[in-house]
Amino acid sequence: MKTLWQHCHVASMAQGTYSIIEDAAIVTSGALIEWIGPRSEVPAGNYAERHDLAGAWVTPGLIDCHSHTVFGGNRSGEFEQRLQGVSYAEIAAAGGGIASTVRATRAASEDELFDSARKRLKSLLRDGVTSVEIKSGYGLDLASERKILRVIRRLGAELPVSVRSTCLAAHALPPEYAERADDYIEHICAEMLPALAAEGLVDAVDAFCEYLAFSPEQVERVFVAAQKLGLPVKLHAEQLSSLHGSSLAARYHALSADHLEFMTEEDAIAMARAGTVAVLLPGAFYFLRETQLPPMEALRKHGVKIAVASDLNPGTSPALSLRLMLNMACTCFRMTPEEALAGVTLHAATALGMDKTHGSLEAGKVADFVAWQIDRPADLAYWLGGDLEKRVVRHGVEVDL
Repeated sequence: MKTLWQHCHVASMAQGTYSIIEDAAIVTSGALIEWIGPRSEVPAGNYAERHDLAGAWVTPGLIDCHSHTVFGGNRSGEFEQRLQGVSYAEIAAAGGGIASTVRATRAASEDELFDSARKRLKSLLRDGVTSVEIKSGYGLDLASERKILRVIRRLGAELPVSVRSTCLAAHALPPEYAERADDYIEHICAEMLPALAAEGLVDAVDAFCEYLAFSPEQVERVFVAAQKLGLPVKLHAEQLSSLHGSSLAARYHALSADHLEFMTEEDAIAMARAGTVAVLLPGAFYFLRETQLPPMEALRKHGVKIAVASDLNPGTSPALSLRLMLNMACTCFRMTPEEALAGVTLHAATALGMDKTHGSLEAGKVADFVAWQIDRPADLAYWLGGDLEKRVVRHGVEVDL
């Protein structure tokens, strides 16, 4: 069935730029874009449906390429404690921090995790998100990681969004492996990853390379295990210190390295050569009141593709709006609105290995797009909060959010 969508302007984001088509039209056939171009050149044909988009600006559906949407519990109390002068170390010593989220996640049922995650994910969808990556990493044992990953798959099956599932078992050291990080890494590589991959629950493998998490040598063992299973890798790197994890990620042709505040120019060169995407997470930067900026000029100079994501998580980025992250990327990281929009469309798709089918509006790609009632594309990064008037189309069908 062919559908005509017209009376609009398009920022197609082809090649990672606005690539504007004024007075445009889009022809969809089923879930795919069949044709896109000026309205004056619309192919003749019988269209089952015609939609007037009332002069809207149409962009690709937004893509959140780094989130931790599935977790138990709530850490707003810790947020309040920190603002009252209690240190993170003191909170952790009292059983808070990530340990509290792990306890709550392990204790929650699959249905409880699904219900809470669905509410958070719906907030992202109302912002124009049509694809999202969700990581595990708050279970840290086989049963709990499996439970999280099953919830991630269920979210993709029951909500109008394409979901990529990433196993982040190497997120932190679980209490039962205290002082035995190498043993935990061996457990991940020899037991957890093979079992979860065999169950079809994993699309990619991530790890946290940091002095308070895992060393580059330990992360490399995880990468080797993932490679043997045929799974692509990603990495949390250079958030708090420079361990050259992003260069390690590049050596393994990782889809992305994320955070990157402390990366060096040499890391940027390695990522550019490997085609590894830099995923910036301004929500965590803002929430933690960090001051070390990612090396934007080095990333631009060497042609590293830059994505932007919510990093939705309970401890450092309780962000429910990807569009707000666009503004933060511009104001905190000095990105342009065009760069920021590319960061949540084409470059975000590349960070998930989806760029052949998603991330830009081109013939042959999936018909995921948003028709925004705005004056210009920069409005998406300009407005702080609110619910911009929009129509969301996923797989060629308008969805009710």
